[in-house]
Amino acid sequence: MSFTRSGINPSIIFVSLIKFLLNKLKYSRQKTHDYTQCVCGRDYVFEPVNNWTQGYMTGQGKGIKRGDYILLQDGSNFYLYKVEEIDYYSEPPDMWIAFLQEAMTKQ
Repeated sequence: MSFTRSGINPSIIFVSLIKFLLNKLKYSRQKTHDYTQCVCGRDYVFEPVNNWTQGYMTGQGKGIKRGDYILLQDGSNFYLYKVEEIDYYSEPPDMWIAFLQEAMTKQ
């Protein structure tokens, strides 16, 4: 039996599984920042590099640091990226630009 025939959306299961597994790392220093409800071009800007395996992202949010993860959605595709480098702007202080490396993709 497939998930789609049973009425279960595989994308929702995938995102839930990622969030569950990453939240199990509570005692580690890495956090996952969910940007799937944000709109690209309005809430953040993502510039993909190397066929979406890397990218530069500009966004707002406090507490994002190197080693954290960022979850993005493009249509029905979900992308999990690891923050390799991040620099915060001086004004506004919660705005940043980061270099991201793909950690996992679900298409």
